[in-house]
Amino acid sequence: MRIDLHTHSRASDGTQTPAELVTAARAAGLDVVALTDHDTTAGWGEAAAAAREVGIALVRGTEVSARARGVSVHLLSYLQDPEHPALADELARARESRVHRARHIVERLARDVPITWQDVLDQARDAVVVGRPHIADALVARGVVPDRDAAFAHLLASNGPYHVDHYAPEAPVAVAAIRASGGVPVFAHPAADARGRIVPDRVFDELADAGLAGLEVYHRDHSAAQRERLLAIADRLDLLVTGSSDYHGTGKLNLLGENLTAPDVLDEIVRQGTTEVVTA
Repeated sequence: MRIDLHTHSRASDGTQTPAELVTAARAAGLDVVALTDHDTTAGWGEAAAAAREVGIALVRGTEVSARARGVSVHLLSYLQDPEHPALADELARARESRVHRARHIVERLARDVPITWQDVLDQARDAVVVGRPHIADALVARGVVPDRDAAFAHLLASNGPYHVDHYAPEAPVAVAAIRASGGVPVFAHPAADARGRIVPDRVFDELADAGLAGLEVYHRDHSAAQRERLLAIADRLDLLVTGSSDYHGTGKLNLLGENLTAPDVLDEIVRQGTTEVVTA
């Protein structure tokens, strides 16, 4: 069974609609795919309908923005109740903050490069969460940079001259909110040091105490050494180990199914979660 538990649609920063993403997952030979857009569940309905139509199982989830000891981190929430206020309120606050942050970044960029807020909205289209990837796409459309990666390498870098922070809950608070909503929290790409600072080992203990269920170990942004480190941490803390693509359509090089999760791990996520997996 081929299981990919981390993908994004146009509801956040992917380039395909939820239905197109699910159809692409089936064409890629996946048996199970998770839709985990940033800070939103807006794509769940469309993705579920497409999953039933094309014959693939869908795990509904969200990638939740958080902070841990001053480091930006992401937590994958699987199978939560989307209406439960513990998590829904945090996601709403994060979405609003992301939009304000994006506007401020564009204002700063516009002093030096040709870009407007309308350029960003044109790229975001029906996205619920407007963020830096849409700014990157606007910069590409304007010919300022050749692609998203180039935009994030300097103009949109977290340590760059145009950076603006946005609201995100502390990671233990986010883990507790995910659990309160019936979700299963997994730490997304926790050792992707090429993206910026990563958390020290003690953070994993703190999050495990708060209810963390697993670590996304198998991810293209993890070196072999970091994978070994994470496997040792997961073993020590009795955490689940997942593997995923972090697919964004044409927004990133990541390919559907390039990293996979074992069926028994998915079984445990389903056992712990509240919302059922969508099946054909």
